[in-house]
Amino acid sequence: MAHHATKSSYKELAERINMFPQGAPPTDRLFKILALLFNEREAAIVARLPVVPFSLKRAARTLKMSELEARKTLDELALKGLIIDVNHSDTLTYVLPPPMAGFFEMSMMRIRDDIDQRELAGLFHEYINEEDDFITALFSGETHLGRALVNEAALAREVARVRAAPGGKTSGANDLHVLDYERAGHIIESAFARAVVLCYCRHKMQHLGKACAAPLQICMAFNTAGDYLIHRGYSRAYEASEMLALLDQAYEHNLVQFAENARERVNFICNCCGCCCEAMVAAREFAYLHPVHTTAFLPAADEKTCNACGTCAQACPVAAIAVGETAAGGNGGGPASATARVDADRCLGCGVCVRVCARAAMRLQPRAQRVITPLNSAHRAVIMAIERGTLQNLIFSDPARASHRSMAAILGVILKLPPAKQALASRQMKSRYLEALIARKKPHGV
Repeated sequence: MAHHATKSSYKELAERINMFPQGAPPTDRLFKILALLFNEREAAIVARLPVVPFSLKRAARTLKMSELEARKTLDELALKGLIIDVNHSDTLTYVLPPPMAGFFEMSMMRIRDDIDQRELAGLFHEYINEEDDFITALFSGETHLGRALVNEAALAREVARVRAAPGGKTSGANDLHVLDYERAGHIIESAFARAVVLCYCRHKMQHLGKACAAPLQICMAFNTAGDYLIHRGYSRAYEASEMLALLDQAYEHNLVQFAENARERVNFICNCCGCCCEAMVAAREFAYLHPVHTTAFLPAADEKTCNACGTCAQACPVAAIAVGETAAGGNGGGPASATARVDADRCLGCGVCVRVCARAAMRLQPRAQRVITPLNSAHRAVIMAIERGTLQNLIFSDPARASHRSMAAILGVILKLPPAKQALASRQMKSRYLEALIARKKPHGV
């Protein structure tokens, strides 16, 4: 009987976390992961919590506990990284994180002795790398969790080169600029809370004996996520200058900055290597899914300068560069010359190749279209849910009592979407109310 109850609790937990736009297909390995992270009681409790932010009062009502008992229970879960608690302006809010980026990563962001991190690392590696269903589910749809940031040192070098050119610019060079939310430096400086934790990916690979030599204590969290990690003891509070120094260290190791796909209040920047980090591995092995949003830039080799040394190809974390023959008149090699070629469909536009090129033959250029980034995490979640057919899970996340406040907030985001996305949302919800709201927002004559 107890065995049946345990299986039931974890099954219900798996069903709940799969209400997120980015879920986790239920397999034997997933249930083993959940059993390591959650005890039976915790699994049963979290399985009943909403997937949208909720108050202590709502949690107490949902869990059928007093507010004092609910607070104690939620504090225990938050201390273990199974939920996140946020306290701004004396308003306490709880958030149930998705599996990724969420409680999967949280379990490996510090050294712990309350769980077997070595066993967990092996299960994570097998689940993510051997079961394609997880990656396919995680990266379905057009909108994803993360985006690459351009290497600011490489960009600065290109801007200096452009300004030094005759007339101060070259063809297309006037478009070679980066917006604030595309710069790691700006994200660091503008954050209201800053934390640094262990890189989940390299820590996991360290337990498997496969970690590279890149720094381990270098992944960054900001704003709400940073505040949570600080007050729960995962990290101390960092000054902007300290984090900028870590960013320089990441540049020195040719790490790619992988940030939350949002323009405002970005919650994380991971400094990723091509060998250990799951975002880069996914971008390389599942390139057709475009799992990481690119920057607004694309590198290209100057055929007259490139000597096909292959340094850029070796540094590229997603295998987007190859060395091959190009037309005659290249770098002095006769009828045909070898040069570096960039696969634009695979390239992240991170600029690592530009930074490592000793001959300054690799140069950044603006992409034909600037990549569109969601306003904030709520905006992104709604778009992802629409694309994946799970919008109703965000609106009706509490089967016992739908929150009209949450519905209003989500619909407010929907009404800011382009018409095509609004129509898709309306069809999914089958809602005359939603259709009426969208219709009222249309300009006259549309």
